[in-house]
Amino acid sequence: MTDYCEELLTKINTRQARVAVIGLGYVGLSLAVEFARAGFRTVGIEVDERKVEAVNAGQSYIGDVPAADVAAEVRAGKLSATTEYGVLSECDTVSICVPTPLSKTRDPDLSYVISASEAVAEYVHAGMLIVLESTTYPGTTEEIIVPRVLRNGYKVGQDVFVAFSPERIDPGRKDYLLRNTPKVIGGITPACTDVAMALYGRAIVWLVPVGSAVAAEMVKLLENTFRAVNIALVNEFLLICDKLGVDAWEIIEAAATKPYGFMKFTPGPGVGGECIPLDPQYLSWKLRTLDYHARFIQLAEEINGAMPRYWVNKVVEDLNRTRKAVNGSRVLVLGVTYKPDVGDLRESPALDIIRLLEGLGALVSFHDPFVTSLRHMGLEAPFADLTEEMLAAADCVVIATNHSSYDWSWVQHHAPRIVDTRHVQPSKLAMEVAF
Repeated sequence: MTDYCEELLTKINTRQARVAVIGLGYVGLSLAVEFARAGFRTVGIEVDERKVEAVNAGQSYIGDVPAADVAAEVRAGKLSATTEYGVLSECDTVSICVPTPLSKTRDPDLSYVISASEAVAEYVHAGMLIVLESTTYPGTTEEIIVPRVLRNGYKVGQDVFVAFSPERIDPGRKDYLLRNTPKVIGGITPACTDVAMALYGRAIVWLVPVGSAVAAEMVKLLENTFRAVNIALVNEFLLICDKLGVDAWEIIEAAATKPYGFMKFTPGPGVGGECIPLDPQYLSWKLRTLDYHARFIQLAEEINGAMPRYWVNKVVEDLNRTRKAVNGSRVLVLGVTYKPDVGDLRESPALDIIRLLEGLGALVSFHDPFVTSLRHMGLEAPFADLTEEMLAAADCVVIATNHSSYDWSWVQHHAPRIVDTRHVQPSKLAMEVAF
């Protein structure tokens, strides 16, 4: 009887295993490059032909993945990309890094995971490791990946190995990248965990094993639910301080001096990105199927989702103080990505602010060092060059994303009115605008 676990471990330990990564977005491209740098022949599978062409040409379309790294691994013959799933028949491991968005009804959309799983099932063979990295509800690995593998008569943990390892990519970070961010891994069986640990241990410095795939899935959901709930708490604190006429940011900064028992979060226009607005909803959806209402999660979504309207109301109030109607007023929005110093528009609350302002009849324009058009997002706001004349001509400037390249003192000097959702200049802007 063939010991597929030992065979695969030997291939991994000797760098003879061929590695596949499905999905070459923020997570997948970073992972593929790290596997290639670790000495594995790595192939990325991606439906977008433009991304495939870019990788094979040694180019990067992800800001956190240097083109030089991609080019080096392509030249070394360690990294390639394709649109064809057939290469999986020659691969020993496959990591699935596809999107897991929410539907219009806020239910999980697992169509990308199911499609990738079906493709893997078509080419799965004995001695293969399958790792799901896409964030989803607890139980997905066992409910979606495992049944498709079992169609072929294989036994999980004996013939094939299945695990979940949540991605922890944080776009724009310079200190914690994929290689030095602790990696949580949970297999369907102990053997599955061992094999996955062996593979990821060649590319990532610190591994954190947990007892099951469900436990690993829950780790990711706890991480981002923690952030969503605490952001909602501090956003509501801002609303409370607004009612009381006190400076929320002054209080937060003072509270943050406590050396224990307090973790600083700051208010803003809402939450964005692929994880924090979505991941808690996956957990909430799963719990509804078990007749449990996750009240903290739902309340956090309500509070965070209402913040764009709060800031739009601040624009209306600010314009009213100068006897201007928002309808027909020129509003310039600075920063439209969901966080500073990245080009990612996913779930950005700045887009909701623009959408609400346009709905009120404002003449909205925007500037962002990473984005030049919002037409593909269904918004009319044109890109504007950031000049003294543009700032002075605006009836109101909304600071929606605090990119480090902006000179806030210069902005404040030339803009007649500012609504600052990010508290970039605590003394004057907060005092004059927020309260």
